[in-house]
Amino acid sequence: MLLGIVSDTHGHIPFTQQAVRVLEAMEVQEVLHCGDIGSAEIVSLFSAWPAHFVFGNVDVDRDELRRAIAAAGQTCHGCFGTLARLGKQIAFLHSDDERLFQATLRKGKFDLVCYGHTHKARQHRSGKTLVLNPGAVYRANPRSIAVVELPSLEVTIVPVSGGTL
Repeated sequence: MLLGIVSDTHGHIPFTQQAVRVLEAMEVQEVLHCGDIGSAEIVSLFSAWPAHFVFGNVDVDRDELRRAIAAAGQTCHGCFGTLARLGKQIAFLHSDDERLFQATLRKGKFDLVCYGHTHKARQHRSGKTLVLNPGAVYRANPRSIAVVELPSLEVTIVPVSGGTL
């Protein structure tokens, strides 16, 4: 199973459309958005998949985003989401709340923790946990997303054409 990981779209429709085309080309089966969605219009761009969203610090109109996510038949997890897929425990959050982020890592109960906020693609291990930031769709150079193969947790960081806006 291929899981697409996206973050920091910041409401930028053209850049998000480019990211969606990459996810389509890579034939992902599900998408996690790690916050800073930025606008309700972004949500429907992910309608090809079951998509899961968490809020970030720029997501100020959370009621509007919740309505858009529900209307699209997608799942809103508030500020912190968890999933179990193919025997792997997955958490995802934006990471602007450093205490929540560190507490999630300290628990050691997740196989994969995905986060955004820094606009920099990174991956490392914290104990048994793979910690992954896909980078950002907006205001990053290079702009990037990630694809995770489950259950192996093999990560591919994928550039999305173009650079910073």
